[in-house]
Amino acid sequence: MALSKRLDTLAGKTVGELWDYVFRGNEVFSVLERELTERYPGIKFVSYDRFGCTHGKDEAKVVADLPSNLKTYGCDAVISGVGC
Repeated sequence: MALSKRLDTLAGKTVGELWDYVFRGNEVFSVLERELTERYPGIKFVSYDRFGCTHGKDEAKVVADLPSNLKTYGCDAVISGVGC
């Protein structure tokens, strides 16, 4: 399968946030939202809590549901936060 074309801007786009709930994603996503909103007019975010945890007991279901959820929420891009 071919990769999607890279977006030329995030202005007016919807960005989904994925997180494994391991390390400070709630803080990191808040900072990213603030900074990206300053740079890209009209950017919107779909919070990580809409998708579920990308690690652990529900991981397989969350990942399997990801394509349809991204479409449902109209996501043009994704930020995936992985703790360590």
